[in-house]
Amino acid sequence: MSEAEPPLELQGNLWLSIAGQSVGGRGRFALLGLIDACGSISQAAKRMGMTYKNAWDAVDAMNTAAGEPLVARSVGGRGGGGARLTERGHQLIARFEEVERAHRTFLQSLQATPGLDEDLALIRRIGMITSARNQFHGRVSALATGAVNDEVQIEVAPGLALVATITHGSVESLGLAVGVPAYALVKASSVIVAQGEGARYSARNQFAGTVERITEGAVNDEVVVDIGHGCSVVAVITRASTAALELREGSTATVLFKASSVIVGVPM
Repeated sequence: MSEAEPPLELQGNLWLSIAGQSVGGRGRFALLGLIDACGSISQAAKRMGMTYKNAWDAVDAMNTAAGEPLVARSVGGRGGGGARLTERGHQLIARFEEVERAHRTFLQSLQATPGLDEDLALIRRIGMITSARNQFHGRVSALATGAVNDEVQIEVAPGLALVATITHGSVESLGLAVGVPAYALVKASSVIVAQGEGARYSARNQFAGTVERITEGAVNDEVVVDIGHGCSVVAVITRASTAALELREGSTATVLFKASSVIVGVPM
């Protein structure tokens, strides 16, 4: 049995701005608080793990955005000078902490929304950017271990699974096991389109469907085949192949790709 997937959590960073200019977020307001506590920009910078220059740049940016000093610097004296927050600086820290508390309460209320985990997982999948045109998401439904390569079966929809062949080392490093969420990527150029019944192919992944869309190019065409279950497969083939197969929207077709052409990944 695989361990349960940890729930997704809502997190957010809060930033304040004045007249369209960013004053800063938690880091900058923490710096202001340390300047107030230490009475020194250099000491506050050390506590923050910042250089003195970066701390002063941050202070300058906040003062400029506010249109008035948030930090007042005193020069000279036995201690070599220091820094203190102005009344406006204290006011902004208090306001930021007030808004941040409200922000946390808002995120916590959203976190309690029923079905949020599933929706956030879908949003994350939609936002994933790769060069592979075909992206399938599901869970590992079977694993077959070999001497060098392992065979991974990923169920992407009820009754619809694809097979990938990857090294045993990759299976271990990805933490793949039955029930683990995973995604499979297949380049459109690795997909073969076929027509006709009774033919037999060596490719492990074979899905019959209906041509949904054909986008013509100067040399190659992009063919999208609906294989059911809300899934489609994109193939890039030559225009001559499109003509030879007499492909058109609404016609039946079979898409094929080798198990070795499938790239397997897992959500972070």
